[in-house]
Amino acid sequence: MLQNLHVKNLALIDEIEVEFKKGFNILTGETGAGKSIILGSIGLALGGKYSAEMLRKGAAYGLVELVFTVEHPSQEAQLRALDIYPEDGQLILSRKLMDGRSVSKINGETVTTRILKDVATILIDIHGQHEHQTLIHRKNHLAFLDLFAREEIGDLKDKVKEAWNSCRENQKELALAIKDEDSRRREEDFLSFELEEITKAELKPGEDELLEEQYKRMLTGRRMAEHMEEAYTYTSDNGGGNAADCISRAVRIFQEISGCDPLAESLYEQLSEIENLLNDFNHELSAARNSVEFSPEEFQEVEIRLNEINRLKSKYGNSVEEIEKYAAQVEEKLEKLHDYENYIASLQKKYEESCRTMEILAEELSEIRQKQAQIFVERIRRGLKDLNFLDVQFEMKFTRLPECREDGMDEPEFLVSMNPGEPLRPLGMVASGGELSRIMLVIKTVLAYREEIATLIFDEIDTGISGITAGKVAEKMGMLAKEYQVICITHLAQIAAMADAHYVIEKTVQDGVTKTAINELTEEASVAELSRLLGGSAVTESIRQSAVELKKMAEFSKRKAE
Repeated sequence: MLQNLHVKNLALIDEIEVEFKKGFNILTGETGAGKSIILGSIGLALGGKYSAEMLRKGAAYGLVELVFTVEHPSQEAQLRALDIYPEDGQLILSRKLMDGRSVSKINGETVTTRILKDVATILIDIHGQHEHQTLIHRKNHLAFLDLFAREEIGDLKDKVKEAWNSCRENQKELALAIKDEDSRRREEDFLSFELEEITKAELKPGEDELLEEQYKRMLTGRRMAEHMEEAYTYTSDNGGGNAADCISRAVRIFQEISGCDPLAESLYEQLSEIENLLNDFNHELSAARNSVEFSPEEFQEVEIRLNEINRLKSKYGNSVEEIEKYAAQVEEKLEKLHDYENYIASLQKKYEESCRTMEILAEELSEIRQKQAQIFVERIRRGLKDLNFLDVQFEMKFTRLPECREDGMDEPEFLVSMNPGEPLRPLGMVASGGELSRIMLVIKTVLAYREEIATLIFDEIDTGISGITAGKVAEKMGMLAKEYQVICITHLAQIAAMADAHYVIEKTVQDGVTKTAINELTEEASVAELSRLLGGSAVTESIRQSAVELKKMAEFSKRKAE
């Protein structure tokens, strides 16, 4: 159940906090006091649409926080399926609202708005001001039925959708395959060319990587061979003008004068040593030249092969493996094109089989729906009689669709006759706004007993009703509140009198600033509020006594229902 509501800086709300009770919680107040803002804030906390205009003027942020107690084992199981775990039986849902964005949390952990909405469907059902208008549209009747029969339907509806999608995909594949012959031949020629080009290359797995490494080594070898050869031409004695020849001439020159002077002798010795070192260097360099392995012919072969592989990679994949995978796909396509008639026949068979599967599942789903519709309608009939629809006839008519849809082949519709002798007609053509409100209340009540939702919220479910009918609606909601927590905004004293907890929403102006506040009423204050609902601003003693009588009648009705 919804235990606590905390709202800050939203619309006319500065800050409010409400502790809701078990049973029947009633919210009343003058028009424009902010009743819908209160319920709207609950919707926001549960993932409703938000815009920055909702913030209180001048506020940097807004906050909505809900505290739920989770008591039903089925609710706990559904929450666990969403990876949400109550702490000490509680869930705290909060949403911080800022300029153009919001942050949602459950028990302090940030979650997506989608998760908030999923959690909301487990914990609470909110009936908005105009939600009864959804009954006008036939497409919504199936949704109500499927909600009622959710346990019996199980995953069958998902299976129908899956089969429907499979049937559609197979139909598309078949349609694409049925091409004109010229197009098929062009595709076959092109694919044959691609396959031949890949096959001729005789690629080996990992060959491109090995060749890349080999090519890099050969590039290094070529560079070393070229540079050593060039260096050798400058240092060896294999030609005029090189270092060895020049130093040898210098040695002979100094040899002639080495005996003439100690300095000349020293320079001669140094130059002779340089000549010996250079001869040793040239010997080692010659040996190194001979040891470097580089074959221009082999290098050219590797380069040509690598260029061929890279060309294929630019067309068919980023590696030899990807090229071979592409070739396998081309082969498969060619096989289909070569054996085109058999291929089309296999697609046709696959399409027909998927359609048969879809129809079998849809038939099974339809049988469950029609069986459950009888139970659903019977419970709605009983509920309508409780709400003063004494002569009502209520049925659900099933129309079989010419083609199966993703949700099956059924198009059910509620039919109703309000008066004796009148034929059954579509609900939206017969019922008034007040009648639709009462019918929706009955449907919500029936669904609540099936879904085990702990909290039901009604925003002005009393639209268009008064008198005896209002009393019947009040009794019905009071009975519902015996099993569930019910929170209801109302303008009717008959409904407000049934409250287990009565709250008044007021708009005040302090220092030129308008604020909305909510307060729980004492028994005496509740009578005063009922008097206002009965008589408006001119509350007389007789009106007050009527309010007291309403409270007594409501208490009697509650005791009788126990």
